[in-house]
Amino acid sequence: MLPQFQSSSAFRINSHHLAIGIGIFAIGLFKKTVIADGIAVYANPDFNGADAGSSPDFLVAWSAALAYTFQIYFDFSGYSDMALGLARMFGIVLPLNFYSPYKACSISEFWRRWHMTLSRFLRDYIYIPLGGNQKGSRNRYLFLMTTMLLGGLWHGAGWNFFIWGALHGSYLAINHIWRQYSLQFTYLKLNKMVSWLLIMLVVVIAWVFFRANTFDGAMNIIQGMAGMNEWCGITYCNLGSLRRNGRNFKIVGCYWFPRWCYPIG
Repeated sequence: MLPQFQSSSAFRINSHHLAIGIGIFAIGLFKKTVIADGIAVYANPDFNGADAGSSPDFLVAWSAALAYTFQIYFDFSGYSDMALGLARMFGIVLPLNFYSPYKACSISEFWRRWHMTLSRFLRDYIYIPLGGNQKGSRNRYLFLMTTMLLGGLWHGAGWNFFIWGALHGSYLAINHIWRQYSLQFTYLKLNKMVSWLLIMLVVVIAWVFFRANTFDGAMNIIQGMAGMNEWCGITYCNLGSLRRNGRNFKIVGCYWFPRWCYPIG
């Protein structure tokens, strides 16, 4: 990427680059201001309520978690697209940062698709210098955990980011262990649909801790997702208020979620 800055064509206004850049920037702006901010209206009240001590039922907890899962993707992806678009206007081609991460069928594939520039930075400047996979399996898992903990703290010095990093470090370690044993025992291999559902489950759970402001709030959401609170607070009598407060939007979103995310082919 750096040689581009030394090129004579860099930072020169070119109609071709300008048109492409404006298009990419517009897509990113739409993702952020329309989709991400629009979804936030549905995710924030439930997370704020959980932080305040409320116990969401099964449907509310899952709809909040899935809403935030979409929100953070379109938020990060939107900002990245705007940066890509601005750079392209001046003839600079920045690397792609997101590549349909919610279509991943393994957690390692997820990190090859999610925030790819950060993933490469963590790999090249933390994981590999620590020793990578060259110092035995136990050290490899320790290095993975250390790398992801630092990756979590990169987002902010808070307990929620620490737990999020710890979860993803654990996910990656389990992924490598499972893959190692599945080579010996073929019955451990999961089909594509099951793998995708499992990865989406653990990713959504991790996002709950990433979003919640308090540990108790995160656990209230997790307990609701596990059905430990009410299974569903929705009855025929209050469907009218359900529609009025917009909860039906999230229910529809939950229905379309697998259709939008599931990998094709």
